[in-house]
Parts: sequence; C-alpha cells; structure tokens
Amino acid sequence: MRATRPTPGPRPFYLPPFRVDVEIRAGVPRVVPVVALARLLRSALLAGGAPEPASVGLVLAHDAELARLNLAFLGKHGATDVLSFPLLPPAAYPPRAGRPVPEARPAAAGERAFLLPPGTRLNLGDIVVSVERAIDQAGAGRGGQTGDVRWSSADELRLLVVHGGLHLCGWDHAEPGEEAAMRALERELLAAG
Repeated sequence: MRATRPTPGPRPFYLPPFRVDVEIRAGVPRVVPVVALARLLRSALLAGGAPEPASVGLVLAHDAELARLNLAFLGKHGATDVLSFPLLPPAAYPPRAGRPVPEARPAAAGERAFLLPPGTRLNLGDIVVSVERAIDQAGAGRGGQTGDVRWSSADELRLLVVHGGLHLCGWDHAEPGEEAAMRALERELLAAG
C-alpha cells in the first residue's frame, strides 16, 4: 500500500450512465485502484435501481473524518466504516425484495417532476469510506457483512463501497428481510467483480 498525494478535488470517472467523482483525502493509502472502486460503485447503483443519468461522490477518508461525520449526522461517537448521504428518498427507487412497496402519493393538480437543465446529471449523494477502518477490520478478522470474515483489505474496501452505494439507493438492513436481500445483493456484486 502506498499513500496518495493530495489531489485538488474529486477525480471524475464517466461510466455511463453515471459519473462517479472520487476524492482521496491526503495520506489515505490506495488499497484498490480508484477506477475499480468507481466501476464497482456503478454496478451497485445499477443493481440498486438508481435513476439515470446521475452522478455520485465517493470520498476515501480516515477514521477521524468518519468520526466527525458520525457524530454530526447520526449523533454517534467514534468512527464507523462507511456513511452514505442520499439526496433522494428511498421511495424514489424501485420496490425490491425485503422492502414493502411505498405508498404512492397522488400528484397534485398541475404538479410536475423537478426538471434539470439540459446536460445536467441528477446527483444521488455522497459516500464516505474510512480506508483506515477497512484495513483494520480486515486485518483483525472483523470484515464482511457479519463482522467475522477474514479477508484482504481490498475485499473489505470493495464491500464498503458496494454497501454505501446500496444505501444511497434506499437499501437498508434494519429489518431481517431487508438485511437478507441487501447482503445477498452485496455478495452477488462482489462476486461479479
């Protein structure tokens, strides 16, 4: 693993129908080639039913940043491995196994969907992953969906990117049915590469 040089901003990857903007914080080790993570996130967005075309941000960070975000947005102390910040509600995505179909709200008279200017992509949100946490979890045998898988740091980081992408698409694991469906899709996406 080698540390990256700080970059002036996100690096865009155009992977139709998505643009994945990857930003690597200073000093964060490169465990997986960035383009491979962008491609994997694209696969998660397609599988999750994300609207097309769209853009998404992926930030590879340290534990300290995840700890600050975890406290600020979830009120939880300490670092976590991945946080997703969706800009669309779960009801914006198609129904799926393990999740009840959301009730449709009838459109008000004259109501129209929000239209974007030509050439503009819908922004799905951002995913922030602690590469430091991925390395630690993998090294300690606390990786995988169950927290007891011993595999490489690269595999753990790949899982966290897929997991974050599915969360952007409204997937969750709070209920047993949802969790089973999400875990199965994560395994399928990781196996496909």
